[in-house]
Amino acid sequence: MKKPVSLIAAVLTVLSAQAPAATESQCFGTVSKGRIEGSVKLPTSGPNFTAYSSLAATAGRTHVHAKVADIITASYVALQTSCPATTYVYGETGWPSGGRFRPHRTHQNGLSVDFFVPVRNAQGKSVPLPTGIGNRLGYDIEFNADARYGEYSIDFPAIAEHLYQLHLAAKARGVGIALVIFDALRHATRRLPEGKPELHERQTLGSP
Repeated sequence: MKKPVSLIAAVLTVLSAQAPAATESQCFGTVSKGRIEGSVKLPTSGPNFTAYSSLAATAGRTHVHAKVADIITASYVALQTSCPATTYVYGETGWPSGGRFRPHRTHQNGLSVDFFVPVRNAQGKSVPLPTGIGNRLGYDIEFNADARYGEYSIDFPAIAEHLYQLHLAAKARGVGIALVIFDALRHATRRLPEGKPELHERQTLGSP
């Protein structure tokens, strides 16, 4: 049986429906062969979220299109109300100017974002997924068939709410989520209430 990996969305691509103004970020090419101008760095942390690694963020691995950053931060603000006790962790996004972003096959034009699954500890408390050098900053973590990793268990309702708030934030800004990749997505979608976004499942073995 295939194990769920640690990422909510290996690739979450937000496509703009309108041409950007001159002062905004501009994407060129595709997520797998492209670049970006005028990217912005995601905030390292907030009241209910944190980057997967402050060192990696400092190294420039968390830059995105300005509108993508706006959508992500707006979703975290909304989650403070809908899931006030939940802590979220985002992963890698791309270089300031885009381009090849090892080990990923995508993340090249500022439109791809990795999110780590929200987890609860043995006491049922929402805590950040432990990421460090020993587990390749979280990318080597694999949950078992019961969605557990040591004392940690995946918080599927929190995943569904996060995706929903991302959907609402994107829609409010005239854009959309083009693709969500998550090995265990079938578990999360069962918990999506009526009216929440349609998600497209795709199995993946490597780092997108």
